[in-house]
Amino acid sequence: MDARFSVTRGVFLSGRQLLWGLTGCISAVALILDQWAARSPLQLQSLFLPLVVCTLATSLLGHWAVPLLRQLKAGQFIREDGPQAHLKKAGTPTMGGIFVIPVGLVVALLWSGFALPTVAVSLLTLAYGFIGWLDDWQILRHHSNKGISPLTKLALQVGFGSLFCLWVGWSNGFSTDLTTVQLPWQNWVLPLGFLFWPLAVFTLTAESNATNLTDGLDGLAAGTGAIALVGLGAIVAPNHPDLTLFCAALGGSYLGFLTHNRNPARVFMGDTGSLALGGALAAVAIMSNTLWALLLAGGLFCFESISVVLQVGYYKATKGADGIGKRLFKMAPYHHHLELSGWHETRIVAFFYGITALLSAIAVTVSLT
Repeated sequence: MDARFSVTRGVFLSGRQLLWGLTGCISAVALILDQWAARSPLQLQSLFLPLVVCTLATSLLGHWAVPLLRQLKAGQFIREDGPQAHLKKAGTPTMGGIFVIPVGLVVALLWSGFALPTVAVSLLTLAYGFIGWLDDWQILRHHSNKGISPLTKLALQVGFGSLFCLWVGWSNGFSTDLTTVQLPWQNWVLPLGFLFWPLAVFTLTAESNATNLTDGLDGLAAGTGAIALVGLGAIVAPNHPDLTLFCAALGGSYLGFLTHNRNPARVFMGDTGSLALGGALAAVAIMSNTLWALLLAGGLFCFESISVVLQVGYYKATKGADGIGKRLFKMAPYHHHLELSGWHETRIVAFFYGITALLSAIAVTVSLT
């Protein structure tokens, strides 16, 4: 039976209701944004059509992929120092990203006619998904919750990110237009020059780690990721229709994944899906010069990362002679703090959906008005 929580007196939402509510809202918003931009919602380079197609395709594919992952014994190992309520999730199939990512990328590539921008962001997404797959595979192989070393993961993220940025720079002739970051205020720019490239690599690495940290509750990362992708797709549409198609298709894939990942989850996306999600968001923002929009629309992911940094920093700063420090939060990332404070999973997920939707709406409004 779906777990439920009270939003207001007499109003209850379950994991299934959250799924249908989010699906309906994102689909309606995509339709409205297409009409607002005088764009047919049934054309390939729209928000609505690729979103709906990939949502249905991923949802249907999951009915075959999830039992297969279960047969392969790709069960999740739960860390013992996490919330105790999560121990019952041990054995739930993970690595769901292996059927989420291909759907969105195949649709985006075929419908865009393998346009170079779409190929570039798709390759980066695959590369980061591969890093996540290595991590998931090591966890399953060694029957523990420790995958590849943090140093190895970081090196791969920086390496693939640097190659992507090198291609972006080379294909644009290392133009100053690319290295001059556009800000949301009219005629405000930030001319970074060479410093843009370290910032771009950092953004790819930080964003992928941020979405990875956010992936800690049933339906949390997939739902917020779908919202952020659709919002970013609307923002880049005037100048980068191929990237809009990419965002809508991949957003639909993560939305369709919620059919199987909503509370109670039948499958987790694993690092395969969460690292790819962050990489895709950052890659689109870099290619479209919308880093500010990513910072705003993806503000929740950023906050989740900051909560971990604050937790570690505060613990070290307050460490006493006994080697034990104080904790700023009950547990980090912040969604675990709320969980240990008595919030039910679905309540946290709904709250974070709302925050991401609000931030994305602000980013879209500021960008398109």
